[in-house]
Amino acid sequence: MTLVSIITPSFNQASYLEQTIQSVLNQDYTDIEYIVIDGGSSDGSVDIIKKYAPHLAYWVSEKDSGQAEAINKGMARATGGVVAWLNSDDYYLPGAVASALKIFDENPDVVLLYADMLAVDEHGKTFNTFRFKQLSLQDLLAFQIIGQPAVFVRRTAFEKAGGLDLSYHFLLDHHLWIRLAAQGRILHMPQTWAAARYHPEAKNRAQAASFGREAFRILDWAKTQPEFAPLLSRISHRATASAHRVNARYLLDGGQPAASLAAWTRALFIHPPTALARLNLLSSALLNLSGLGKLRERILKNRKSRYRPAK
Repeated sequence: MTLVSIITPSFNQASYLEQTIQSVLNQDYTDIEYIVIDGGSSDGSVDIIKKYAPHLAYWVSEKDSGQAEAINKGMARATGGVVAWLNSDDYYLPGAVASALKIFDENPDVVLLYADMLAVDEHGKTFNTFRFKQLSLQDLLAFQIIGQPAVFVRRTAFEKAGGLDLSYHFLLDHHLWIRLAAQGRILHMPQTWAAARYHPEAKNRAQAASFGREAFRILDWAKTQPEFAPLLSRISHRATASAHRVNARYLLDGGQPAASLAAWTRALFIHPPTALARLNLLSSALLNLSGLGKLRERILKNRKSRYRPAK
């Protein structure tokens, strides 16, 4: 069996951490090396980690510079042929690791494997299923998104890519996916492997404006890279419009509908198909600006209450 190393970066998320840890330890794949890197939590997280310490390959609680450093620190200790990280507010579904490793064994040329994921709220209630599609390097440069909790990577590819860039704090995973896709084949599986938790303290709400800034940073970076610049030049309008659309989405999540509308409109002028693919951003921003934001919230709440994941 191939050893898989899983890293959990943790910082002050005691409310969710135990479920995260249990979701790894309860997998039916036995050859797992589990590492928890805590950033010096003060909310009881360390007590939870200590409770499960006998089942961990390594853990530490010490101040760091953020998520990227914590993950890289854990990866430096990883010895598995396949690696992944699972944030301390997300969790795996049963059988996820075994499914991923079976597919890696069957596809030796694949460097990155990803699947679908659930979206759950702070109470653990599922309100959506994110179903992704097979993406190319071109798609990644145009900010087509992969659900990070359902991603597994070959360790050799992670190391060759140089790990996570410590200067990124919001789209650090997407920046890595681009560098990995330049190495070899990435593969999507239409299975659901993980759940991503959406809650008020999550970065996509608390620091929404920063996501758009990092999208434009990625574009500027890619233009300077010989392996990406020629491809990016061929899709420059789509990629730039997509960065504005990313900005619009997160600004809306962050409660800035006017800025979100402006970003979406810029995407529309640059590459209409990219903006029009997310007309919901336009309608949501307009509802909020017209004072009907509460109506939108009620509609979304009702939709969440009626949501039932597909069997």
